[in-house]
Amino acid sequence: MILFNLLETQLTRVHSFQEMIKKASVYRHPLANHLMDPEVQKESGEDGDDRTVVAEIMRRCFVPAFVTTIPWEGFHFAGHEIRINEATDCYGAVVWPSALVLCYFLETNVKQYNLVDKNVIEIGAGTGLVSIVASLLGAHVTATDLPELLGNLQYNISRNTKTKAKHLPQVKELSWGVALDKNFPRASINFDYILAADVVYAHPFLEELLVTFDHLCKETTVILWVMKFRLEKENKFVDRFEQLFDLEEISSFPSLNIKLYKAMKKNQKSACYPQRRMWKAKPISGRLLL
Repeated sequence: MILFNLLETQLTRVHSFQEMIKKASVYRHPLANHLMDPEVQKESGEDGDDRTVVAEIMRRCFVPAFVTTIPWEGFHFAGHEIRINEATDCYGAVVWPSALVLCYFLETNVKQYNLVDKNVIEIGAGTGLVSIVASLLGAHVTATDLPELLGNLQYNISRNTKTKAKHLPQVKELSWGVALDKNFPRASINFDYILAADVVYAHPFLEELLVTFDHLCKETTVILWVMKFRLEKENKFVDRFEQLFDLEEISSFPSLNIKLYKAMKKNQKSACYPQRRMWKAKPISGRLLL
């Protein structure tokens, strides 16, 4: 009897510990941390639609019930449970809020943006979550990133699409602006969609990123790009981008300072590189258009 009571006590403690870890892990997610900021809650208090959708996105996330040696997060998108291995020592090995926004958009707008049998490339794929969701939605997906990220990217994609996706995704190296004609010859590429989440941040390769967008695009290619607005230096990229592409804001998330864009290539007569203008990000306003 004493042994039974001791065992019951230990099980209760283990369960309590698991719940504590689970709750703590949820709020370590960057999106949750941001939403719990009192200043953010105050600023976004008037935009109920935005916070409702963001809360719905957060409900798609889950964490392991047990402490694991390899950090991972779980997500529910496209009718599947997706497990993503992450690393805290690299920006490209973490799932950022912009990726969750894009995944949610793809899932909830399948009629307007039907990915079934479409050729899709993701640039800056990172952990692969967006590419996985696009693949589970029926697309031919090519997930790309820097060589040092390809191992984890390939692992996550294989783990979550094998026997589940209509078309198995490809993983390829793509360093922005480097050997584009060799690795992605214009004559052989024909992408229906280019997906990009949080590719504009404090790095020195913004011009190379623009060149890469331009190289991968045909006249009919649609770019779906989610951007988190941070510093003015990165925000000027939008001004440069609009010199080559027709840019349309599809939706905004003021509480996250994130916007979702659709873009298509301008015709050759109007696409040029005019003199740079100073551009300042305006405060995000308006209601969500999902």
